[in-house]
Amino acid sequence: MAQERQGVVTFRGNPLTLLGEDLQVGEKAPDFKVVDTDLKPVTLQDFAGKVLLISVTPSLDTPVCDAQGKKFNELAANLSEDVVVLNISVDLPFAQKRWCGLNNIERIKVLSDYQERDFGLKYGVLIKELKLLARSVWIVDKEGVIRYKQIVPEVTTEPDYDHAMAALKEVVGA
Repeated sequence: MAQERQGVVTFRGNPLTLLGEDLQVGEKAPDFKVVDTDLKPVTLQDFAGKVLLISVTPSLDTPVCDAQGKKFNELAANLSEDVVVLNISVDLPFAQKRWCGLNNIERIKVLSDYQERDFGLKYGVLIKELKLLARSVWIVDKEGVIRYKQIVPEVTTEPDYDHAMAALKEVVGA
């Protein structure tokens, strides 16, 4: 039975319940299994030796998630090759592929947690009431340690990009 946490996020002011562990900065990032836009399995281990910025969105078919994906794609252009930017949602891989094509998304890897909600549960961002992922940003260093965590309190608002990018620069040492 997954741990339940209340009071972390709201949707249009209404409280929601997050399922999964309450991971903290400094802890080892749990491995996860998601799929790419071709339905191929992807795990945390696939990015060993890289710094990860993981952008988590409820659904790329909504205006705020669309903006978040585009913003991180834009920001990724200025990052070193040691950094990989992921966007994880529960959107179907076919919808993700369509979104990437329509928006010229080429700098971030878009991944789906639709099959088992494995990422959502392991990172504590699965919304019980909606079965979507809570908007959040994670940075995992080359050793697989969580160095930054931002769970956005109101699901309908964008993350603090400046704060996330400042944290990323600190981790990368730029």
